[in-house]
Amino acid sequence: MFQDPSDATRNLPGRRAVLKAMGVGVVGLVALPTLSACSGAPAPGGGNGGTPSLLPAPEQQVPPLLDSAKVGQAVERLDGLIQDAMTRTGVPGIAAAVVHQDKVVYLKGFGVREAGKPEKVGPDTVFQLASVSKPLASTVLAAVVGQGKIAWTDPVVGHNPAFSLKDPYVTSHATFVDLLSHRSGLHTGAGDLLEDLGFDRDYILGHLNQQPLDTFRSSYNYSNFGYTAGGVAGAAAMNMSWEDLAEQVLFKPLAMASTSYRHRDYEAAADKARPHVRADDRTWVARYTRNADAEAPAGGASSTVRDLAEWIRLQLGSGTYAGRAIVDAAALEATHVPQNTVSRPAPPGGRTRFYGMGWNVSYDDKARLQLSHAGAFNLGAATNVALLPGEQLGIVVLTNGRPEGISDAISSGFFDIAQNGNPTVDWLGFFGGIYRKLDESEKPETDYSKAPAQVVPARANSAYVGTYANSYYGPLTIAEDGGGLVARLGPDAAPTTLHLSHFTGDTFSFASIGENANGLAGAIFAADGSGPAPSVRLDFYDRTGLGTFVRGTGGHA
Repeated sequence: MFQDPSDATRNLPGRRAVLKAMGVGVVGLVALPTLSACSGAPAPGGGNGGTPSLLPAPEQQVPPLLDSAKVGQAVERLDGLIQDAMTRTGVPGIAAAVVHQDKVVYLKGFGVREAGKPEKVGPDTVFQLASVSKPLASTVLAAVVGQGKIAWTDPVVGHNPAFSLKDPYVTSHATFVDLLSHRSGLHTGAGDLLEDLGFDRDYILGHLNQQPLDTFRSSYNYSNFGYTAGGVAGAAAMNMSWEDLAEQVLFKPLAMASTSYRHRDYEAAADKARPHVRADDRTWVARYTRNADAEAPAGGASSTVRDLAEWIRLQLGSGTYAGRAIVDAAALEATHVPQNTVSRPAPPGGRTRFYGMGWNVSYDDKARLQLSHAGAFNLGAATNVALLPGEQLGIVVLTNGRPEGISDAISSGFFDIAQNGNPTVDWLGFFGGIYRKLDESEKPETDYSKAPAQVVPARANSAYVGTYANSYYGPLTIAEDGGGLVARLGPDAAPTTLHLSHFTGDTFSFASIGENANGLAGAIFAADGSGPAPSVRLDFYDRTGLGTFVRGTGGHA
């Protein structure tokens, strides 16, 4: 159950999305037809979202190939895999759990919760999950489907009338399957930059209708806020908030007392792992706070490996936990079915990769179903969950360091040992190389750190000062500050201040901020003779053509 090199090329505005979705058996950035797009029909399903026709009949299921001895050997080697990863990378903390045949056979923590402090990571240390929140969320929605409150093929606007995308047809037809399998047409990163600026969930979802769309049901674009819109609609069908819904239908029944979709609950936990980024090659620092409440169903969960092991038991038990049916089996199984083709193999011996609903879906050379998802916050967290349902085997790995492939490598190494007796690949080196290349590829088109050979002087500050309107991001205010210029944008109650440095002519630079930051960006003012600049384009915020601000007094749309 190993990664394919093509797995590491997806999901960002640039690299960020790759990091958030990448997991064992995951998929690439290539947009290909979905399994249901040939006829333009919704994804298959029936009843309350029942078992789609793509599911194999029970007699077609592959018999288990891994006995307890093979799994036990991999479990015995897991300490070494984790300690090797910590030694080679210096990551502050790791926690892991393994479930086999409905038993938690491994549950440990390593390292420290925060660099420079003595408190240790244990099985009950709370980590931010990033995009491992997605398969948790599809489990929550499967419970709602099982109760008959929604069907997977329902248009979400029927449950949340506020849902709106740029194309009226897509607005009226997009289903839960479409949003949870990233085929609504929303581009990767749609809404993410609003989140970085501090806008809340309602504002972001309310402005997605300004985002351009790719082809409906025949494209794959990893979208946090498209996924979030699906979660919100499911909660609306239950007349509950998303956070309360998850607690009621999943966390309480499984006694996942340390799991939440509320950032304040993570912050309130006494035993929590802080996110870390690198200060240098060997030193990690807890520099940032990452509040993902706006995209909670897609990335805002926090949990422990002890809690997640119970959720893995539910997944491997087809919705049954400790002898009780918690989630309808057919509704849960539907989340494991390929709904979107995300990458085709480059080499002849490779395999097509798929996305289900909150799960990366693939099949190995023995025809075994593989499910996985990874999560990553560039501000300091990386996670991975991987399942071999036919073997009744699953692993979850949580870390409190910026993504470098550590959790992916541990997960892949564990399955490699279980199946082959020893690692056949240096998984940490493999994933580390991929992440380094992704880092290099994420550089801005213009290097604002290097002054041009001939710098054209700027005009007087008065040519730039003023308020500029934008229906998506809201107003941008340019003001003088200590003889220089600053830009302020974001929510009225807590705007973000960006300090502008002159680059050349009417172009200034500023440091990009947030989860999607990638260094210095440009503020390019339009010239209009000797008068005030009529507009300014922020190239960092212009990835889908929405980053131009026009001089005026307009507020938020």
